[in-house]
Amino acid sequence: MTQVQSGTNARRDTATMTTLQKVAGLFGAVFLLVGVLGFVPGITSRFGEIGFAGHESTAELLGLFQVSVLHNVVHLLFGVVGLLAARRGPLLSRQFLIGGGVVYLALTAYGFVVNLATSANFVPVNTADNFLHLALGVAMVGAGLGLSRDARTA
Repeated sequence: MTQVQSGTNARRDTATMTTLQKVAGLFGAVFLLVGVLGFVPGITSRFGEIGFAGHESTAELLGLFQVSVLHNVVHLLFGVVGLLAARRGPLLSRQFLIGGGVVYLALTAYGFVVNLATSANFVPVNTADNFLHLALGVAMVGAGLGLSRDARTA
């Protein structure tokens, strides 16, 4: 694969990707995988009860994390954005990690504030989701900030 320069946001093959790009790509790949697995009966328990959105969807990924069609689509979109950001360069990788992390931290706050048994829980999330979203948000923001030197020197 050839290297194409585009300002400070270079498209690179995986051998020349920065650590920041590799981490963004890893997060993207995991989000994509989770989004796909959310639509797989057996991996998602009570799959027949999956709803488009809302707390009425009782389907659970790995029998633990409440999911809906909307929730799975959000994971798929985050996955695609993460993979694209990783390919486009360190700057977009950093923005994906920090911006995506902030979104997940906001989703954590939402999950801890909203009454999970009401229609306000439209995503839907449960307590396990809340703690996973917290860990994801902290990890993504931390990686985006911590690996920023890599982006500036790339």
